[in-house]
Amino acid sequence: MSSPCDPQRAPAGDVGAALMMIDSRLKAIYDGRSGTDAEQQALTDQFAVSLGPRGVDDLLDGACTLIYMFMQWLRMAYEDHDKDVIEYVVPNLVATMRMMPKSVRPEAIPTMAGLLVAAGTGLSPSLWRKQYGDWTMDEMNPLEATAFLLAEHINRLTDDRDFATRMITEALTRADEG
Repeated sequence: MSSPCDPQRAPAGDVGAALMMIDSRLKAIYDGRSGTDAEQQALTDQFAVSLGPRGVDDLLDGACTLIYMFMQWLRMAYEDHDKDVIEYVVPNLVATMRMMPKSVRPEAIPTMAGLLVAAGTGLSPSLWRKQYGDWTMDEMNPLEATAFLLAEHINRLTDDRDFATRMITEALTRADEG
C-alpha cells in the first residue's frame, strides 16, 4: 500500500526559484558578504511578494522538493558507508538550527526535524507537512534554513562549494530533456 505522503503524489513546485534562493545564500556565505538578517529578509520578502500567492506555494513546494532530493542524496552517501542518514544528519542540523534563534524560532525546529525525517525515509516533505495544516509565516525562514543547511552539508561532504546546486541543476536538465 502506498503512503499518502508518497513523493510521486507531491507537486514538485518551483525548484528553480527555491534553488536560486539557496544558491544565493550559499554564495553570500562563501564569499564572506555580510548582509544583515534584516536586509536579506527584506530581499526575500520582496521576491516572495513578486511571486504572488500561487508562486509562493510553488516556492514552498520547490523548497520541499530540494529537501527531499538533498536527503535522498545524503541517504545514499551515508548508506555507502553503512551509516544512517537520520542518525548523522538530523541531529547535526537540529543543533545548528538551535544556534540560529534569529532565523529559526525554537518552536519551528520540531517541524523542520520532521521534514528531514520524512524526506530521509522516502516521504514527501510537503505532503507530510500538509497533513498538519497550512504553512505558517514563522516556518518560512526555518524552511529556507533547512534547505540551505542541507546544501551546505552536502558541499562540505564533497569538498565542493557548488556540488549541491550543480547536482540539482543537472537533475532538472535531465528531467527537461526526458
